[in-house]
Amino acid sequence: MGAGTCQGRGGMGKPPIELRATYLSTEEADHLMSHLVGATPWRTSSLTMYGRTIAMPRLIAWYADAPYTFSGSTQPPNAWTPKLAALRERLAADTGAPYNSVLLNLYRDGQDSISWHSDDEAELGPAPTIASVSLGATRDFVMRRKDDHTVKETLALTHGSLVVMRDDSQSAWQHAVPKRTRVTEPRINLTFRWFEPRPEHP
Repeated sequence: MGAGTCQGRGGMGKPPIELRATYLSTEEADHLMSHLVGATPWRTSSLTMYGRTIAMPRLIAWYADAPYTFSGSTQPPNAWTPKLAALRERLAADTGAPYNSVLLNLYRDGQDSISWHSDDEAELGPAPTIASVSLGATRDFVMRRKDDHTVKETLALTHGSLVVMRDDSQSAWQHAVPKRTRVTEPRINLTFRWFEPRPEHP
């Protein structure tokens, strides 16, 4: 299994993230992509912004130990599959952080996207570690500081790559995957995180 090269980032004007461009080998990434496209119960979802309910421009699937609510929408979890559970264990060993959930996003082509946001819900804690694996088409992953939108960092996330966000990457930064009309192939993103279940979901 090719872990690739770890490129540490951080410091003044840089988000505290690590990029491993070849975390999964091409064979591993191809196999997982093919499996997830056909075997995942993809669904549309919506979110509430400024009092309006809008459809997300991508398909999602949620696997976790308990339900989770973000952007006004509660995500009922699917049961962990053997492949996703194995990847969770591998990531926990490689990043030194536990994970009890993964959100899968299917970007069908360059018209699908995710707008500026932070994963800063209270259930994630003040400085969560979030591990994000990319499969399929290369897409730009853009980060900007909350207090100065001119400070930006753009990463090209390739097939089999891993980004690990730590420390103040959510409290001080936002991230997005913008539309790219030239992209015609699908991309799957798997975002692993740890959250504290709400009392009604012990």
